[in-house]
Amino acid sequence: MFTRLTRHSSLPVNLGGLRASVVKRTPGSFLHSSVIDGLLIFSIYNRQGPFYIRPSLVNRKWSVEMSLPILSLWALIAAIVASCATEINVGILSLALALFIGVYYGGMKLSEVAAGFPTQLFFTLVAVTLLFGQARLNGTLDKVAHRAVRSCRGNLGLVPIMFFLLALVLGSIGPGNIASAALVAPMAMAVAGRTGISAFLMALMVGNGANASSLSPVAPTGIIANGIMARIGLAGMEWQNYFNVCLAHASVGFAGYFLFGGWRLFRRTYHEQDAFADLPAKADSSHNASGASEGLEPRHWLTLGVIGALIAGVIFFNLNVGMGALAGAVLLTVLRVANEAHAIRAMPWSTILMVTGVTVLIALLEKTGGMDLFTTLLARFSTQRSVTGVTAFLTGSISVYSSTSGVVLPAFLPTVPGLIQKLGGGNPMAIASSINVGSHLVDVSPLSTIGALCIAAAPAGEDTRSLFRKMLAWGLSMAVVAAAGCYLVFS
Repeated sequence: MFTRLTRHSSLPVNLGGLRASVVKRTPGSFLHSSVIDGLLIFSIYNRQGPFYIRPSLVNRKWSVEMSLPILSLWALIAAIVASCATEINVGILSLALALFIGVYYGGMKLSEVAAGFPTQLFFTLVAVTLLFGQARLNGTLDKVAHRAVRSCRGNLGLVPIMFFLLALVLGSIGPGNIASAALVAPMAMAVAGRTGISAFLMALMVGNGANASSLSPVAPTGIIANGIMARIGLAGMEWQNYFNVCLAHASVGFAGYFLFGGWRLFRRTYHEQDAFADLPAKADSSHNASGASEGLEPRHWLTLGVIGALIAGVIFFNLNVGMGALAGAVLLTVLRVANEAHAIRAMPWSTILMVTGVTVLIALLEKTGGMDLFTTLLARFSTQRSVTGVTAFLTGSISVYSSTSGVVLPAFLPTVPGLIQKLGGGNPMAIASSINVGSHLVDVSPLSTIGALCIAAAPAGEDTRSLFRKMLAWGLSMAVVAAAGCYLVFS
């Protein structure tokens, strides 16, 4: 038997012949107290929504079945575990959990739960991924990539460095880390096979170069992180976020490159024609792309002009990146230099749904008080000095198995204000930066999309099992490196 207690100021309740009451003490909180058979019944804090009580067989006391904050927190934990252990889209699961808990269990209106949907974030992600999907499919980004790698002019040691910079630049101008790796990895791994460069070294440089671009203000993950940080009072930190992650990946990437023998490559040379002949090209066949070795065509110049105008508008004129990207995509469509139908089909809808779905569940946690419980748990394992290292290690460990942009950032960045409050002080930007850095440094692991792209593009004859083990060891070790680095730099 369950008795439902509603949100009245004071409500007597008959508990099977015994009496109790619910008294509203502070906004959004309740105190349940009563004397039954001479025993004082405990107090309960509940941020929002009704809760249920049931009889206990011990001393005839009454206890809470499950408060809404606790249930919503368990829902988030379940979503994180599901994202690590299964192939299910955690966005769909998060939406379902938010609706069930909020509407059915919590008595909230559907509109209250739906209000947590990040409309602006959804619009921005759709616009940006559409524009750069067009740029990829009409061959523009591929042309730029092939021109860039030819600038090494025979110095083998510069080739992996060039691919690092190429992945960084391509990701930073808008496509983001995964799109950049998808474009660069096949070409880079093919060159590694032709020139005798270690596949592990090449994957290390491509993966870290792509991830270094993650928090670019115009890249999808940067948009996600900056949007969340703006909501918690850390607006205007877009470029600092970008440079923190960029510097972290550059540091570990180049350290790994030289530590594992990259310096020896500077003693060797290659023949450009043999190394770069017949590299993969990905231009949209609907535009009759003639190969990466030919010059830029008018459609490529126009696409680059639109991208350049978008970047300039964001940097110098405070242009909304979503509006600018949508305008650019419409212009390319009207001028018939890109096929919008192909670009729409190629958009990362699964990732967009993942991010928005998890955000709805996080919004429910914030409304119900579940986020307070989450930050309390984090605070138990941290101090003001160690919190940066702890959060970097925790987010890195989860990000090895889960989506950084879709799960880790939406789940952990909102905890920053509450965590500081629980610890009695701290630097919010330092904690947020530790979350950003920790969750990204591990993403060269083969369990991540970027690492998997590098392994999938491994040249013929490469021992992919050995490559997998090396990259997995690297990725897992980065959780420890991130924790130590963030503790030293941000504490």
